[in-house]
Amino acid sequence: MQEEIAGSAIDTFISAFNASDDSYVTALLSQALTSDVVFWGPLGRSEGIAAVERFVLDIRRHPAGTGTMVRCSAVDMPDEWARYQWVFTTPDGGPRLAGTDVVHLRRSLIDQVIVFAGEIEPSAA
Repeated sequence: MQEEIAGSAIDTFISAFNASDDSYVTALLSQALTSDVVFWGPLGRSEGIAAVERFVLDIRRHPAGTGTMVRCSAVDMPDEWARYQWVFTTPDGGPRLAGTDVVHLRRSLIDQVIVFAGEIEPSAA
C-alpha cells in the first residue's frame, strides 16, 4: 500500500519532465511535492516547488533536444523513505543518464528529494 502511494507521487513528479508543454510543469509538481520540498540535486540544495520547477525546466531544455524521463524500477519503501531508479534519454540516440532518487514522503506528498545521477563505479578493493 505504501509503495503504491509513493509510486503515484513519484510518477507524477517524473511526468513533469515529460509534460507536453512547460505550462503544465508547475501543476504536476504541485500534485507530487509539498510546497516546502527540499531538493538535493546535482547543483546543491534548494527549497520549494519553484526551485524544483527550474531544475525540471532546465532538463527539459537539454541541448540535445527534449528528452524522456522514465522510472525504470519498482519503488522500494521502508517506512516513509522510498527509492527508485530512473533513466533520462534524449532523442535520436543522444546522451543518456541514469540514476537513483531517494525521496521522503509526508502525507502522501514528496517533501525531500535526493538525486543520485550516474552509475556508481565498483570499488577497487
